[in-house]
Amino acid sequence: MWCPSVSLSLWANAWLAGRAAPDDVLDALSLWAPKQSVTAYDAVAAGHTGLPWPDVHDAGTVTLLQTLRAAVGRSRARGTINVVQPVPGDVRGLPPGTQFESDALAAGEAVIISCPDDPGAAVGLVPEFNYGDLDEIEERTGLPELCGLSWTVYSLPGAPALEHYELGDSEYALRSAVRSAADALGAIGLGAAACDVDDPRALVEQLLESTRQHRIPGHAPSRALRVLENAAHVDAIIAVSSGLAGIGPQSSSQAQIASDALRPLASVVRSARMAAVSAILQSAWAD
Repeated sequence: MWCPSVSLSLWANAWLAGRAAPDDVLDALSLWAPKQSVTAYDAVAAGHTGLPWPDVHDAGTVTLLQTLRAAVGRSRARGTINVVQPVPGDVRGLPPGTQFESDALAAGEAVIISCPDDPGAAVGLVPEFNYGDLDEIEERTGLPELCGLSWTVYSLPGAPALEHYELGDSEYALRSAVRSAADALGAIGLGAAACDVDDPRALVEQLLESTRQHRIPGHAPSRALRVLENAAHVDAIIAVSSGLAGIGPQSSSQAQIASDALRPLASVVRSARMAAVSAILQSAWAD
């Protein structure tokens, strides 16, 4: 669930609605990387946001806030900041045939900002992690040192039509899918004993713990928080179950049954999360 685009959109939206301070936005982003930078991908995006062009250089975190304010324009209103999390086969909300579509799909996330006063001034932001020298590997993560998070701003041909996710329907679908998958997995005996794992619940809890460091604005509806929590739990179960399915003694046909049971869950979890994020974004502007 948690990704830089969600953190930026939730807290920037709360800031623009007067429900959070600029430091709240910066604190949320600092959990992803020690430094933030922003650059324009094209001259039109630079014109909409005030970013430098044609001499492109990385501007810092404060400039990122200024970029967001400029992109929204004077008339701040609900629905101006949105998140997309495209996957292969589902790129709804992305303008087709654009570089933004390609880069957002590769990243699996993006922020879309529209200007109520000028729909043609919409922009999209795609994040990319920056790492240090490949020869210097961190012992804790086994990866190069994370140095920063860069945001690229793209001009869009217009404010895209975004998918509407109904929170109540998404919550119901999430519950139903979980029951169906649990029944299917139980029927083939996929469990801790079969996979020689001491406590798979501990593995699930470890995955959940990594998401709890990310705060959510205080105006978030309780139902949206519940859906996010349930979706995170299900996502962790999917990850652990997928790993167990690969090491257990079950037959290849049983493993395929397990995979088939888990596959639809990913789509349901994604829709539920997007519905919850949308509800939180909307709640910042509640009267």
